[in-house]
Amino acid sequence: MEDWALIRRLAADGVPKSRIAERLGISRTTVIKAVSSDSPPRYVRRPGPTSFTAFEPAVRALLEEVPDMPATVLAERVGWTGSIRWFRENVKRLRPEHRPVDPADRIVWAPGDAAQCDLWFPPRRIPLEDGAAKLLPVLVITAAHSRFSTGRMIPTRKTEDLLLGTWELIQQFGRVPRRLIWDNEPGIGRGQRRAEGVASFMGTLATKLVLLPPRDPESKGVVERRNGWFETSFLPGRRFASPTDFNDQFTDWLTRANARVVRTLKAAPTDLVDADRAAMLALPPVPLHLGWRNKIRLGRDYYVRLDTNDYSVDPAVIGRMVDVAADLDRVRVRCEGRVVAEHSRVWARGTTVTDPVHVETAAWLRKQFQQPRTATAAGVVAAAGDDLARDLSDYDRAFGLTEEGIS
Repeated sequence: MEDWALIRRLAADGVPKSRIAERLGISRTTVIKAVSSDSPPRYVRRPGPTSFTAFEPAVRALLEEVPDMPATVLAERVGWTGSIRWFRENVKRLRPEHRPVDPADRIVWAPGDAAQCDLWFPPRRIPLEDGAAKLLPVLVITAAHSRFSTGRMIPTRKTEDLLLGTWELIQQFGRVPRRLIWDNEPGIGRGQRRAEGVASFMGTLATKLVLLPPRDPESKGVVERRNGWFETSFLPGRRFASPTDFNDQFTDWLTRANARVVRTLKAAPTDLVDADRAAMLALPPVPLHLGWRNKIRLGRDYYVRLDTNDYSVDPAVIGRMVDVAADLDRVRVRCEGRVVAEHSRVWARGTTVTDPVHVETAAWLRKQFQQPRTATAAGVVAAAGDDLARDLSDYDRAFGLTEEGIS
């Protein structure tokens, strides 16, 4: 390398090629080649057969059938006994030739056209009412055009909670996106199947539900990138005492986050969200009946079950039909339109929630039931029974069985 550089420098200074060859002790032909070359000389080994060459046809045949087959499995199938590292390097070289190509288009999102929905699972356990800590889902909706994001933690991934959370976040937009884009979330739907209640919810909003096919991450990349940003910008250094505390902190942070400039847009979501809202649909004029709903007959233990938790009810309505309804925050039980129980919804699992008033009422009713009947009451019943008794001769005369009737 140094000789090549020296030859070119001397030639550039006008030193004759023969003088350069004599000075450096090399042939004149070598000097001519060095002067006429554009790059320094390098050693190039002629390609020849390697230990992998004999196995390459069999590896190609397996990759043609299963492009993602692991290298260790390939080595076992073809009987490779050499270095697994050398085998992996050759498989890595061959794999792109047999893997199908999936081009990704650049999508342009029109104002108001779509909002991307996703569940984000923060890697932070949240304390619950029973002292346990659990990983909980956060429903996130991001307007595709403006990147304006809303989100809140919800108790479960079940349809009832997903629809309640979706409606709450859409109300924060103040308008309804023309399309809601989901991937295959079981609580929303898969393929052509929709979870119970989802179709009517979308119909009330007059919006379209789009369920993405498998292996199509680009169509929901906006919200997924925002989820990754939440983990690196929102979570570090924070502590959460409860789901409510998480939602309060997250809502406050989103207010500031939506005001930050997005590099790809060269604008902040708060600057573009008005254009999104102007192209969206109006909120439905009728109230939405969402959440957990059930109608049961109240048993003797005067508790109703919602999800996995039991809530006490006024024992005075035991044996009657009651309507159980719940949203993300409250559980209410009604009997003939009257509220007979109201509790804060518990996010823990397998918990019993009891109102002390209901226990006192049950004790009083139990005491009344166990009291023996008084003598006065028994006499009244006996007297009423005497009034209902009738002489059998009255029936004989009615059917003509007496002597008077025969004659």
